[in-house]
Amino acid sequence: MTEELYKKVTPLDRWLITFVVMSATLMQVIDTTIVNVALPHMQGSLGASSDEITWTLTSYLVSSAIFMPLTGYLSDRLGRKRYLIISIAGFTLASALCGASVTLAEIVIFRLLQGVFGAGLVPLSQAILADIFPPDERGKAMAIWGVGVMVGPILGPTLGGYLTDVTTWRWTFYVNVPVGLFTLLLTNILPDTPKKRREMDWLGLILISMAIGGLQYVLDRGNSDDWFNSTSICIVTYLAASGLLGFFFHSMQEKSRSVFDLKIFKDRNFAVASILLCIFGLGLYGMMVIQPIMMEGLLDYPALTTGLMMAPRGISGMISMLLVGRLITHMDARLLIIFGILISVIGMAIGTYYSIDNISPFWLIFPMLLQGFGLGMVFVPLSTVAYSTLSVSLRTEAAGLFSLLRTIGSSIGISIAVTIATRGTQLFWNQLGGFITPYNPLVYDYLAPLHLKPTDPLGSALLGKLLFRQAQMLSFVNVFAVIMWCFICMIPLVLLIKKVRPSTRIVRELAE
Repeated sequence: MTEELYKKVTPLDRWLITFVVMSATLMQVIDTTIVNVALPHMQGSLGASSDEITWTLTSYLVSSAIFMPLTGYLSDRLGRKRYLIISIAGFTLASALCGASVTLAEIVIFRLLQGVFGAGLVPLSQAILADIFPPDERGKAMAIWGVGVMVGPILGPTLGGYLTDVTTWRWTFYVNVPVGLFTLLLTNILPDTPKKRREMDWLGLILISMAIGGLQYVLDRGNSDDWFNSTSICIVTYLAASGLLGFFFHSMQEKSRSVFDLKIFKDRNFAVASILLCIFGLGLYGMMVIQPIMMEGLLDYPALTTGLMMAPRGISGMISMLLVGRLITHMDARLLIIFGILISVIGMAIGTYYSIDNISPFWLIFPMLLQGFGLGMVFVPLSTVAYSTLSVSLRTEAAGLFSLLRTIGSSIGISIAVTIATRGTQLFWNQLGGFITPYNPLVYDYLAPLHLKPTDPLGSALLGKLLFRQAQMLSFVNVFAVIMWCFICMIPLVLLIKKVRPSTRIVRELAE
């Protein structure tokens, strides 16, 4: 089928199709980061708390994770062209509805829809490119597509900050509408693939959806509902665990049409790489959510400035990916992964020394550069070792499962980071508040230049604001520390990977 398609497509149409699928992919990739810098503004507009507003991120991730396994099935049943058109149209409509939302419940529901329709955009784009390009040109096409994908993390925060400052946070969603409509107009040139009749393991899908959805509910609501002191949290945890166990045993019986072929995890390299990617995604996305909240809410940076300061992370990530692409055929992939982890650890460690009085823009940007560089050094070799020992027949399914685990890790990381930040603020508020007494001379020294006393209303308000800022800062430092230790714990796991020195052929196959 692939051979027939690329012979029917003219060279000009190939590059026009590449532009179409890149536009669709870029729209989805940008949307994972463009909203981050707008979170504080959305929080005030929608009347949400700091942990509730992150539901707009985690709802998108969890719905995307649940529907990602359906990409292959829907592509076969509908045809790739039709499924891509439906995905682009649905994503565009959901974006418009997100921008028009007036309550937290509305935007969470519409973000769920965005995840449903956006789940297939990236794998569909890759599959279409593999179809329309001959084997000797696929590497070049995928490289161009990959660079386009990397623009997302660079452009997202900057564009989000600009739109939020100049207009409102709603335009971080509305911006997808003209891009989506323009892309839809060009989809007519896409070649179609024949439909296939294919059975779907609906029971398995329901069970794994129950497990993933239940886990996300527990992570989202746990902080506000006091975790396992809440009856609803206990019930949902039980349902999620039951769904996971049910899916496992069901998959053992329905091997021929299971949602996932669990024998993939018999491959040690893939199993270890999946765990590592989940942990790394946990730390990376947790950090990407916390940093804008810290910079805008605590340090009073405008949204545009925050976006510009976060952009270097994507640039350094692109540079490291290009560098590691040349090194990986000559070096042990495990060494590159460990080196990337250590660079990321240094970036996190710098954050553990932050205080309100000593954070300059340089010490905010420099750790982000290290984090981005470490990401590239980890992600490329980790993907290589994950697939290099798998049979070719399992690679497509493994790629979907690999992306699913990364998405789950990202969602968990966001919830954990926000929980540590909000609970930590309360804890440090209580601890530090004990030092603000009429008998503490430092309190008088702080207020004396302002000719105020602790008993004055203005003096009391200033002390309260200082106390809250210090408590927030200490809680953010704790987030950095937890993520740093998560990265450190990855290093022993890397040693479990079998040594792989991939040939240029294998790297090229993975790119295809």
